[in-house]
Formats: sequence, structure tokens, C-alpha cells
Amino acid sequence: MFHVDYKTKGTCSQLISFDLDGDVVRNVSFVGGCNGNLQGVSRLVEGCTVDDIVSRLSGIKCGFKPTSCPDQLARAVQQGYEASLKNA
Repeated sequence: MFHVDYKTKGTCSQLISFDLDGDVVRNVSFVGGCNGNLQGVSRLVEGCTVDDIVSRLSGIKCGFKPTSCPDQLARAVQQGYEASLKNA
């Protein structure tokens, strides 16, 4: 299991934490942001692969912002997965 803490950029949430079991995402939690919505996102992506999350959530925008919490999660899991491969 590889743990990731990702500091977000451009969103209300400040941090995303999760574990990677190979390319499967587990235990997603957000610090800050819209608590109910982000709990929902966390539960929906539990057990999904990095590729599934990236393909579904990349590019989502929040209002006039160029990113969103789901988009930041997609970036986080991609970067986390790449880091886990380097540390394997």
C-alpha cells in the first residue's frame, strides 16, 4: 500500500489523502471544501483504478475556476501512481 498526501491548487479543499494498492485507489479523504459533496466523491471512487478516475474526472471545472476538486483528485491519483512506480 502506497500513501499519498496531495496539496491541491485552485480549489476550496486544501489536501487530498488516499492510498494506492497497485493502481486501485482506497481511503480517499479531502481536507476542506464542500464536505458532503467530497464525501460522495470519495465513496464513488473507492476501489476504482487510476485510469478510471483520470478518464472520468479530468478537466471538470468549478464555476469560472480552471479546475475543481474532482479534477484535482484526478491529478493527485495520476501523480501518486507515477510516484508509487518509482518507489517500487
